[in-house]
Amino acid sequence: MSGRTGSTPRFDAEESPLGRLATRLGKDGKPFLDAAEAMAGERLRVDFTRAGMTPGITQRWDPTPCATSAARGAGDLSDSALDAKARVFAALDAVGPELAGVVLDVCCFLKGLELVERERQWPVRSAKLMLKAGLGALGRHYGVAAETSGKAEGRIRRWGAADYRPTIGGND
Repeated sequence: MSGRTGSTPRFDAEESPLGRLATRLGKDGKPFLDAAEAMAGERLRVDFTRAGMTPGITQRWDPTPCATSAARGAGDLSDSALDAKARVFAALDAVGPELAGVVLDVCCFLKGLELVERERQWPVRSAKLMLKAGLGALGRHYGVAAETSGKAEGRIRRWGAADYRPTIGGND
C-alpha cells in the first residue's frame, strides 16, 4: 500500500500482478485483462485490506503482550472491517470454490502467476486462464462488467422505490 487518502486505501499499480496483466498487450493488441476484470480484482483487494485479513509479517507493537491479554477476536474489529470481511466472503462465494483460491492468491496475496502454478502443480499458463475466469465472475458479482462496457451508461444506481423523488431541503 503506498498511502492513504481519507478512508480509501491506495495501491501502487506496479506492485499488483493485476496491474501488470491489465497493461500487458496480447497478440490481438488488447490487454489480457479488461477494465472490468482489473477493477473487480482491485475492489476485492481493497475489501481484503480493509477487513484486516492481510497476514502480519512484522512484530506486533501492542501496548500489552499477547500472552497476558485476552484473545483477540471479532470484538476488536470495527464495523467497517466486519462489513469488508463479509463482502470478501460474499465475493469469494460468487466466484466459486474452484476459482476463489487463484483469485485470492493473485489479487490479495499478490502472488505471481508462476508461483501459483508451481504451488498448485498446474501446467504452465493455466493460472492466467483460471484467473481471467475468476475475475470475470467477480466482475459480474460486483456489477462492474456492465459499468465498464458502456451498458450501464446513464443509469443511476440508487436505493428507493422506482417513483421516489427527493425533495429540496429534505422535507418529504
